[in-house]
Amino acid sequence: DPDGVEFIDSRKFKGKIDHATAGAQYIYNALRGFGSKGEGELCGQILALCIASHHSGLIDTLAVDYTRGNVFQTRMLKEDSKTHLDECISNADESLIKRLNGFLSSEAIQKKLLPAFINGIRPVLGSPKVMNSVPNSFHLGMLTRFLFSCLIDADRLNSAEFDDPKRLELRLSKPDKPYWPQAIDRLETFLSKMPNKSPIDPIRREISQECLEKADKAQGIYSLTVPTGGGKTFASLRYALHHAEHHQLDRIIYIIPFTSIIEQNAADIREVLERQDDIHPWVLEHHSNIEPDTQTWHSKISSDNWDAPIVITTMVQFLEALFSGGTKSARRMHQLANSVLIFDEIQTLPVNCTHLFCNALSFLVDHAGSSAVLCTATQPLLNQLDNAEKGQLSVNGELIGDVGQRFNELKRVHIENLCKEEGWSEDEITDFALEQFSLHGSCLMIVNTKDWAKTLYQRCDGLVEPDALFHLSTNLCAAHRQSLFKTIRERLDNDLPVLCFSTQLIEAGVNVDFSCVIRFLAGLDSIAQAAGRCNRHGKQDIASVYVINPEHENTQMLVDIDEGKRQARRVMSESFDDLLLTEAMDRYFDYYFFQRSEVMDYPCKDSFGQKNTLLRLLSNNAGHTLRQNGKRYSNKKLPVLEQSFMEAGKLFQAIDAPTQAVLVPYCPYHEGELNPVTFDQDLLEQNPVISGKDLITELCRCEKEFSSANYYQLLRQAQKYSVNVFPNIWKKLIEEDAIQEIQPGAGVYYLKEEYYDGDFGLSTEPVSLMSNLIC
Repeated sequence: DPDGVEFIDSRKFKGKIDHATAGAQYIYNALRGFGSKGEGELCGQILALCIASHHSGLIDTLAVDYTRGNVFQTRMLKEDSKTHLDECISNADESLIKRLNGFLSSEAIQKKLLPAFINGIRPVLGSPKVMNSVPNSFHLGMLTRFLFSCLIDADRLNSAEFDDPKRLELRLSKPDKPYWPQAIDRLETFLSKMPNKSPIDPIRREISQECLEKADKAQGIYSLTVPTGGGKTFASLRYALHHAEHHQLDRIIYIIPFTSIIEQNAADIREVLERQDDIHPWVLEHHSNIEPDTQTWHSKISSDNWDAPIVITTMVQFLEALFSGGTKSARRMHQLANSVLIFDEIQTLPVNCTHLFCNALSFLVDHAGSSAVLCTATQPLLNQLDNAEKGQLSVNGELIGDVGQRFNELKRVHIENLCKEEGWSEDEITDFALEQFSLHGSCLMIVNTKDWAKTLYQRCDGLVEPDALFHLSTNLCAAHRQSLFKTIRERLDNDLPVLCFSTQLIEAGVNVDFSCVIRFLAGLDSIAQAAGRCNRHGKQDIASVYVINPEHENTQMLVDIDEGKRQARRVMSESFDDLLLTEAMDRYFDYYFFQRSEVMDYPCKDSFGQKNTLLRLLSNNAGHTLRQNGKRYSNKKLPVLEQSFMEAGKLFQAIDAPTQAVLVPYCPYHEGELNPVTFDQDLLEQNPVISGKDLITELCRCEKEFSSANYYQLLRQAQKYSVNVFPNIWKKLIEEDAIQEIQPGAGVYYLKEEYYDGDFGLSTEPVSLMSNLIC
């Protein structure tokens, strides 16, 4: 009560009481002197670092700016007049101090805590010869982040459940582990009833059966190399469910490259596994982060923590959980333990993240009880990297038998290289698309940029019947794309004409079957993925996928696409009979992937202007002149943390995730057709919002009159009605006054109605509402 005599303005005093440092000093001082080999020092440092960082995100132990030296030690030596540690101890509840003393008495530390710590840490550190190596130092940092994740998630859950006790009841009502036999029974029943509609279906069944037979093998990393259209989704799900049941794992997490595949895979898996009378849902989709990077109280207690049996998310979200700064994404990391991690289209892993990814996945498998499956038609061979000393994967085996035989059996297309020295003009590309559409009845053209997709759509508008023409790009929100995919599939299934211009979002994992595909020149792996959208169900003996190169295409800023184009042309010039066979793909990956080993450890310029890499910052900070006590620990002692966690988190976010999410007022129905659902706290989960405009209205109302339960559910649903915007577009939207916060300071933004187009999605200029799908 602001008018009450005991009122304290928390905003005024925010940051004045440094309880994070006080707690960190307490645990560090209690442990640091124990152990002849530095066990207490290392244990105390890890725990203290987590406590000191629980508001800011993991802090640096060693500063990149050498003049600042040892950040952690400086924090631990902070004077009592600023931390009030003595005051905290003297005024703390007696029962609390008694419990703490029970944990931290000399006897408890020597007989319980440190032996347990040593048993746990030894496998992570390895032998004295390798404990300071890049992979082992990296794993030590991963362990620290893992514990930090546990702390942050517990802290946020505690706050959220204090605010909304129903969330505590709901969480406690969940079983300790999912009842996998129920999910297995539902999947097996579904698979047994699947009809053979095409010549490919029996082969898909055989691949699925092979995955089932490997499910009871030991935990580890496995590859699933299946040609596009080979049924990877249900085959990998079958493996994952049986593997999780056999090894009693906690969850299954699908990590995929594009949100367009999330929508399809989540819908397919829900249809098989979920029933209306289920108490808890099986599937959680996590597309992107609507909540702001600089979190408010509301977003802190409402952000998602991946607590579901099956989580479907993106590679960006997976990497952010492992490497980004702050606390928002880090709280999810510990959910990756004791899980089956399925990486769909693993070849789309950013090349500069290769060693980060390999070391992190090795930690999760070797030390956190997880298994992993690398799914793709084009394996990048992460177990054969040039700089193995920087970290690579140890793959246990392939889930299907004769990969070459499967590729021959599933051959349905032929790649025709139509690239010209001078490139194709805009007129030639348009005419070619219309010609193939006329010949085949359905044609998909996949381009590299949003501008080309929009331009070609506009050029064909009026030249084909309106219902047959489609445009797809990430300027459309996920709900909008999902609606278009549904319409496209229905038309293709009924042999109705379809001409679609799309960015690469459609080429990986989207279940569509066009009679003809035209692909702008790109990496050979992208061309292979595009081929998977052509003759997918084998209706033709062999169909053609045409590769063309536009004369004017600006991809210089799209480094991986540009490099992929260059190396694909190189392979195409080497006269391979079939560009989709393993020999051609291995040659491509040799050129594109293995010969770029210098960029695999995430090179960057740190905030001090020095050339650096994230791999170095997150491992042993090799080359750093300032060490603990002025020198590195000898092999006779355990190492200590030397990572620059906060610096790495800032660099990772700044380079790899520069987008800002904005809610859009997309409405999948016209005025009067349907009524929006009623917003009721108990029904939000069962009755999803069906209008972006309604959702924006409710979020504005909920933020003003805050209800954490509603806010949490609304943020979950908002993912489908959001578009990720790059800084240059964000700047234009700000200048146009096209975006607005749901409430001042909330950090959640929405797009005004006149800036969302029914054909092209988010626009930086006003569009006519008459042509939109806006209520």
